[in-house]
Parts: sequence; structure tokens; C-alpha cells
Amino acid sequence: MSFIVRLDLRRIPPSFVPAGAEAFKRDLPNAVVKFVDSGHFALESHHTEIACYIKDFLR
Repeated sequence: MSFIVRLDLRRIPPSFVPAGAEAFKRDLPNAVVKFVDSGHFALESHHTEIACYIKDFLR
């Protein structure tokens, strides 16, 4: 199983849109894509949510 956390960065190039993150599923069908409504410092503002995703992945 693969795991991807995509940060919702509002001021990023258009190539980093949700569809781009979802595209990983074409190459990695078991990929888990999570979207975090956050800015550049997602680990500071959403550390608990992201940590839960990572812990679930590692189980």
C-alpha cells in the first residue's frame, strides 16, 4: 500500500492540483490519497490529523 498526503497550498503552480495527487492512483492502484486543508506549514497547523494518517498507514 502506498500513502500520499497532499497539502492544499493555495499559492502553488497549477500542476499541483487535487487531480495531480489522484493521478498517483494510476501508477499505484493501492495508493491512499489524503487532502489536508492547510497552508505551507501543514505540520504545524494540522499535525494531529497528519500524524493519525501516518499511524494508520503504518499499522
